[in-house]
Amino acid sequence: MQIEIRTARTDDAQEVCSLLCRSIAQCCTEDHRNDPAILAAWLGNKTPENIASWFACGANISLVAELDGRIAGIAILTRAGKIALFYVSPELRFQGVGKRLLQEVEQRAGGLGVQTVQVPSTLTARRFYQSSGYEDRCTTISAYGAEAIVMAKVLPADTHKRCRCGG
Repeated sequence: MQIEIRTARTDDAQEVCSLLCRSIAQCCTEDHRNDPAILAAWLGNKTPENIASWFACGANISLVAELDGRIAGIAILTRAGKIALFYVSPELRFQGVGKRLLQEVEQRAGGLGVQTVQVPSTLTARRFYQSSGYEDRCTTISAYGAEAIVMAKVLPADTHKRCRCGG
């Protein structure tokens, strides 16, 4: 199984929108507890137009994982080192897609000079991040009303080297 990671394009927005909505609805039941109000709030901004704008925003590094020509995962990293969005297709969970995508996110963060990556994790994803070296920092309530765990990982020193050429 060959997982390719590439920069997200605005024309990926429709496929990514479908992946996000399926992943949240099907995989994050521990978080939304099948509460229609929480689920509606969580999915409310997940439109192809919004997603395309997130990809176009220069403040973000937006990546997709592809498997057999279809999008298998999505990650958005801010230049400050916060993982703003990270989801894997429900059909492809536990097959290495998330692990490979997270490795690329961390590599990109290190390339920006980021020393610590942070993520507001769902309860569902908490074990995934813990297994990748992330530690709990605090809990919070997300904008859509679900509990989130703010987690962080200090990157190895050789990872966060900023380009000396100004790039």
